[in-house]
Amino acid sequence: MKKLLAEFFGTFWLVFGGCGSAIFAAAFPEVGIGLLGVSLAFGLTVLTMAYAVGHISGAHFNPAVSLGLWAGGKFEGKNLVGYIIAQLIGAITAAGVLYLIVSGKSDFVDIGGFASNGYAELSPGGFSMVSVLVAEFVLTLFFLFIILGSTNARAPKGFAPIAIGLGLTLIHLISIPISNTSVNPARSTSQALFAGGDFTGQLWLFWLAPIAGAIVAGLIHKAFFDKE
Repeated sequence: MKKLLAEFFGTFWLVFGGCGSAIFAAAFPEVGIGLLGVSLAFGLTVLTMAYAVGHISGAHFNPAVSLGLWAGGKFEGKNLVGYIIAQLIGAITAAGVLYLIVSGKSDFVDIGGFASNGYAELSPGGFSMVSVLVAEFVLTLFFLFIILGSTNARAPKGFAPIAIGLGLTLIHLISIPISNTSVNPARSTSQALFAGGDFTGQLWLFWLAPIAGAIVAGLIHKAFFDKE
């Protein structure tokens, strides 16, 4: 239960901090934080919660990460369902809190895209489904490489959260214009459920591509890099 609660709170913070920065602060008049600020926000959520609860649950906060670690032999399959459910509940709860806040604005009409992920007409830069599929696959693959490498027994101790947080920041710097950056099915699901419409219809890609990229990374790392 402690591990599941850690995953719940960690994923909550990731969605609340990362998506919250995109919703409230990215384009705030005159002092907006922009794409760089949103990218840093996502990285900082993972970095801070990895130090806070990483020693309890491993700080996955992402179904793709859990599946990638399982494929790499670093996580027991019997724990997958519990972790993924806790991550989804944490993400959806955070999105609900974000909705409560944004709907209280004086000129509120609707939540719009709500920091959701998308391709084609829902891509911030108008990138095609294939472009988004490739980007999400490759970026999640390298995200898992960073996680598996920095947490390896032979890696310097205590620095993994920094590498992982900066890795997620870089991923956002690359791909916010492409897909609004997912690499995390829980984060995509929580926002799409509230945004609705075509965002939910495109959600399949943001499960398929990150999970496929994560599993491939886990298998590659296990075969080639997890050995003396």
